[in-house]
Amino acid sequence: MRARGFTLIEVLLATALLAAGLALAIATVVAATRTAERGEAIAARNERMRAVETVLRRRLAGARGVPFGFDRESGLPMRFIGEPDRVRFVADLPDYLGRGGPHLHALSAVREGEGVRLELGLSMVLAGTVIEENPPRPPEVLADDLREVRFRYRTLDAEGRLGEWRERWENPDQLPLMVEVTLRDAGGRAWPPLVVALPLATGIAGAGVPLQ
Repeated sequence: MRARGFTLIEVLLATALLAAGLALAIATVVAATRTAERGEAIAARNERMRAVETVLRRRLAGARGVPFGFDRESGLPMRFIGEPDRVRFVADLPDYLGRGGPHLHALSAVREGEGVRLELGLSMVLAGTVIEENPPRPPEVLADDLREVRFRYRTLDAEGRLGEWRERWENPDQLPLMVEVTLRDAGGRAWPPLVVALPLATGIAGAGVPLQ
């Protein structure tokens, strides 16, 4: 008895089924890879946000009422400068960074093309004067490829109640009670809101009460 062979139609059908199975397997692998890559990207983004938030929170919360200069017109000490795109204040640096003691912290939103990066400049402060390094130390980039960086400020009003958020801090000889930092990435997605209380802030902005 002669063995029956495969017909051309059967061979073509088997080939088609094999190709379909391979295509499905490849599509599954590609989808799983893309899912893993998206998960890794989200995890990296979240880790980056946590790291930047930690730096900002610790540095702002450590702000001290130490002057880093004096206003030429009024002669008042400058302890805190707050604008929509930059903040200046003095805080202590930990010794493990190799340069402990009071340092002027300069947080700045620097626009570069269509993007914005958040930088932190550090300079030593001695007896109310900023000591410039030679050569100057370049600022550290905390976050880049951003769309928006915005600072706002809040304190008590003349009646002792919590006031509205301000785009500018008008009392450089005093520290605000709170600083809000708003960050948006290049895609327009907002980072988690960051509001930092300054424990060493004293006085009432707008009431003319100086720091002690």
